[in-house]
Amino acid sequence: MDYFKNDLSSIHAGLLNKDFSSKELTTETFKQIKATDAKIEAFLTLNEKQALAAAQKVDEKGITAADKLAGIPVGIKDNIVTKGLKTTAASKILGNFEPIYNATVMDKLEAARMIDVGKLNLDEFAMGGSTENSAFKITKNAWDQTKVPGGSSGGPAAAVASGQLLAALGTDTGGSIRQPAAFNGIVGVKPTYGRVSRYGVIAFGSSLDQVGPMTRTVKDNALMLSAISGHDKHDFTSSEREVPDFTAKLNGDIKKMRIGLPKEFMDKGVNEDVRATIQNAAKTFEKLGAVVEEVSLPYSKYGVPVYYIIASSEASSNLQRYDGIRYGFRADDVKNLEDVYVRSRSEGFGDEVKRRIMLGTFSLSAGTYDAYFKKAAQVRTLICQDFANVFANYDLILAPTTTSTAFGIGEEINDPVTMYMNDILTIPVNLAGLPGMSLPAGFSNGLPIGMQLIAPQFGEETMYRAGYAFEQATDFHKEVPTIGGEN
Repeated sequence: MDYFKNDLSSIHAGLLNKDFSSKELTTETFKQIKATDAKIEAFLTLNEKQALAAAQKVDEKGITAADKLAGIPVGIKDNIVTKGLKTTAASKILGNFEPIYNATVMDKLEAARMIDVGKLNLDEFAMGGSTENSAFKITKNAWDQTKVPGGSSGGPAAAVASGQLLAALGTDTGGSIRQPAAFNGIVGVKPTYGRVSRYGVIAFGSSLDQVGPMTRTVKDNALMLSAISGHDKHDFTSSEREVPDFTAKLNGDIKKMRIGLPKEFMDKGVNEDVRATIQNAAKTFEKLGAVVEEVSLPYSKYGVPVYYIIASSEASSNLQRYDGIRYGFRADDVKNLEDVYVRSRSEGFGDEVKRRIMLGTFSLSAGTYDAYFKKAAQVRTLICQDFANVFANYDLILAPTTTSTAFGIGEEINDPVTMYMNDILTIPVNLAGLPGMSLPAGFSNGLPIGMQLIAPQFGEETMYRAGYAFEQATDFHKEVPTIGGEN
């Protein structure tokens, strides 16, 4: 099955018409993964036996027109727990962890009868922007295997971009869906905070984390988000708002839509090719009937320091549970209880995770709490107010997703500050709890450039409508990478 020439709707039609069965589709998917993954290294664990059995059940029960996702393979970022299937968060400390329950998003995908084909690589505990921080392997960019795929959802992004899958789930704490989507030339959505349940997602920053879909097209993404959204009694932060059909208003009509272009997101720190691409995208929106005007988000420049204080503080708290006692890795030849704690965490966590735990612990300590964490929380409120001021007059915000195209493997991994600054354009969206989408908008030296659309809280329908209109007016999403000399 050539996923470059199909989308979720066409695969659904093929299953409905019995052109092929779910088991045949799943079998072909595993063949594609095995043929390309030695070069891409997106997968940590394949779920072949269980996936083929699930596909057989779908075929036996049959598919109706309403079963839009039934029988279709999907990949899962390996920080989303899957019952009976190893979930590692790409960390040595969880190297052999097999959950006894599903994350809520997995229950929803099972209700939709999608086929989980395996777990995808990430930066350890979702902490990183290149997928070089995984304890197990370095995933490669689908367009150039000497480049990073972005992170932390580099595995899902590379799997979709390389044609292994049509859809995958990632998580986004500070841009971890949108940045790798941009680097790999696919569509990635971080929903409104609370739109999707976090229950069963291994926690990094609890006030920031969100699960979202990664796909090749806007419509496919909307289909996936409709399937995984909704209130969950297990997650008190999940919204009780009714979940709309996000595909219902994909009609290409964005006449009179008002779009703001923040001047702070287009300054000299953004690569010239990226700026030109976004300016061209603005012209495309204007040709489609939208009004695009410059706006200001003055406090967004403080997003990176605010984020790394708040996210690291929450990580310090969340990762206390990995102590070598209850589950996960335990160091050998320990002498006493303190030795269990110290050595298990020292040997089990990678350098980036340790760095963030230390930063967070420092920020929360009695002598520094007011100067760091409290101040960061106050500036976060100002960032939220910036967005509210813009959305009082505009429907959407248009911006680059990243400041540049994908950088080389090994190029920035030893410079944490430079690596952190890669998220400068995505982080404010998480701090404000807003929905954001990255979609392909151009290329520079053969590498994709991502365009970011940002909507008010629970404004995903508007965001998808604008993204779909842009996609239909351009051909960037039709470009496909060459993997090892073959498409």
